[in-house]
Amino acid sequence: MPKLIAKQFSAGLGLLVALATSAHAQQQDTYDYWQPQRDMISRGQQAIFMCNGLFTSKRTLEQVFADELAFLSNPIGTAEGGDYNVDWDLKAVEIGAPGAVPTMRAVFREGIGCIILPPDQSFADIDKLPELTLPYPPGNPASIPWPDGDLVEVKPRPEAIDQVALNAASNWAFDRKTPEQKTISLLIVHKGEIVHERYAPGFDMTTRTRTWSTAKSIGATLIGMLVDEGRMTLDAPLGFDWLPSASSPESDPRNAITLRHVLNMSSGLESIDNNRLEYATGSGLSYWAGASSVAGARSRALIREPGTRFDYENYDTLLAIYAMKRALGGEKDYAEFPRKALLDRIGMRNTLVSTDRFGDFILSSQVYTNARDLARFGLLYLNEGVWNGERLLSKEWIDFVRTPAPSTVKIGSIYGGQWWLVPDDRDDVPKDAYATAGNRGQFTIVVPSHDLVIVRRGLDYGRQGFDRWDLTREVLKAIR
Repeated sequence: MPKLIAKQFSAGLGLLVALATSAHAQQQDTYDYWQPQRDMISRGQQAIFMCNGLFTSKRTLEQVFADELAFLSNPIGTAEGGDYNVDWDLKAVEIGAPGAVPTMRAVFREGIGCIILPPDQSFADIDKLPELTLPYPPGNPASIPWPDGDLVEVKPRPEAIDQVALNAASNWAFDRKTPEQKTISLLIVHKGEIVHERYAPGFDMTTRTRTWSTAKSIGATLIGMLVDEGRMTLDAPLGFDWLPSASSPESDPRNAITLRHVLNMSSGLESIDNNRLEYATGSGLSYWAGASSVAGARSRALIREPGTRFDYENYDTLLAIYAMKRALGGEKDYAEFPRKALLDRIGMRNTLVSTDRFGDFILSSQVYTNARDLARFGLLYLNEGVWNGERLLSKEWIDFVRTPAPSTVKIGSIYGGQWWLVPDDRDDVPKDAYATAGNRGQFTIVVPSHDLVIVRRGLDYGRQGFDRWDLTREVLKAIR
């Protein structure tokens, strides 16, 4: 090629590259294609928050707008009114006027709590929704001694408790420097006895609020009972069909995923809720928009070897719960299992385990309960699975949930089997402590070396950031 032509060709090529680079630099993915679904889910959240706030927690509209809805950036209306409707007779709420964004509805169901409806269903469909009418055990909790009931005997202050330091820890939990951290209850149990119990104005020992991801630890307990019975196996494949359906399902690589993998939050499946999509798609569609929690959980692709990377994902928990459903068999046995196997046996009478509209438990987040019931739950673990002399959960299962998931060893050994562990870099709290943790500050902390259970409930919002291990440190200052 002559030098002149070569020069012109080179110059032209350079211009094309420059133009292409310039055009590429101008193209940025700034449009939020998920915004319509975010708007729908936001309405669904408000419907669930208001429905449960009014009919599960039995709070007023003013209280619900002040606290439960503080989590939302732009709630619709005010306590005085707006584009929402509360049907007090049906125990139902609908949010939003008809328009581009669907009107979202939530309905309280006996024994379950509020269920979100999809946009194409109305209050006329209420009777099609699941409910649980299982009778409660006999006896009035008010006359049954703690911890099986709520009768607490007045006793002298234990010598092992420094009351001044305990009050200081309580004030530390309630008197936060940021209004975004709102403690609504704090309950401390030492050697099986309640040594401190405090509630924010507008709340008391009967008030149920959402556990968020503390529900995961309750779900893992139910699964552990089935593993103890030999009806489920930690290291066996989950054993169900994946979606989308394939012509040769036996060759699906997801068949390698075990119960241990999903309980350790290391399934290897594509992460949906993370990457700013939690309130646009994924489990959010079953939490807040009426989609099936089971179908969504089984629809993710395998993107890495199971067990190799920690990825906190609601759908991993829901896969484990679906495996539990299959192990139990019938719909009736499944619906009654949480109550019969666990809740009724340890006095958790104020706890409602919610479902989606298909009757599948959303045990990744949607449980409504109070501080005393969570303290009972913590006591079951503190007592190594024994309640009133009866073993409900094996020591082997408790060891499993407290053992760091292999995928977390390089990031501080922070997580076990649906329970959180003391990070490796914390030396101010005992290493044997472990905790449930849920959004908005829901913590049940078990400290075996100090015979201690701490329950903190919150309605935090915004940046949140309440630290469960800092709370543990403060409470331990009061334990001589």
